[in-house]
Amino acid sequence: LQMKKKGFKMEVGQYIFVQLPVVSSLEWHPFTLTSAPEEDHFSIHIRIVGDWTEGLFKACGCDKKEFQEAWKMPKIAVDGPFGTASEDVFSYEVVMLVGAGIGVTPFASVLKSVWYKYCKDANTLRLKKIYFYWLCRETSAFEWFADLLQSLETQMQENNNPDFLTYNIYLTGWDESQATHFTVHHDQETDVITGLKQKTQYGRPNWDNEFKTIASQHSSSRVGTFLCGPEALAETLSKQCIGNSSADPRGVHFIFNKENF
Repeated sequence: LQMKKKGFKMEVGQYIFVQLPVVSSLEWHPFTLTSAPEEDHFSIHIRIVGDWTEGLFKACGCDKKEFQEAWKMPKIAVDGPFGTASEDVFSYEVVMLVGAGIGVTPFASVLKSVWYKYCKDANTLRLKKIYFYWLCRETSAFEWFADLLQSLETQMQENNNPDFLTYNIYLTGWDESQATHFTVHHDQETDVITGLKQKTQYGRPNWDNEFKTIASQHSSSRVGTFLCGPEALAETLSKQCIGNSSADPRGVHFIFNKENF
């Protein structure tokens, strides 16, 4: 849902409360902003689960095939934005971003904003490399996010910098054998699940290997590690950050940041 509101200013990683009087004059629901501050609108992505989201879906004419004029849209009240900006991402040269399940949503704003900054002036952007990990049981609820990655992938290739973003998608609800029949007759250029050039992996990441690989490629960097996901994963990544940081002050150091959206 894309919206415009006079004087609305947002930062990366913030959220808003939304009220739709035609559905309920009492209910306010929080949504993470998926747009970037550089865009001329602000947006949220809504999964249709329950009466309120179903009411919003119908009130906005999403069940109709024809284009809906903006003036026919119902009145929507917006409160916010709230939350601290996730600007820390921009203070590192190398970052690891880990989004699990619905925790992937805030990273839409982060990745878009990074790319806008990069296109505007790559020389002033401190951030030079992003390692992005997306863990989800199934991608169907987040097809919009795969579309965003596809768009970034295309733009990076057009700008001759395909290595700026390395991303890995893990389908945790599947194993390799379940996925095999999908790939038999499929064009090898793109992934059968997401349509991306980067192939989807099945199961969970081997974090030990991931951290050691990044440490070997950035042996004297401070690597910002950002997670939006469950507590158990936060504990795992926190231990990996400590275990893979060098005792030498000039060596690699992983700095763990847990984001609560």
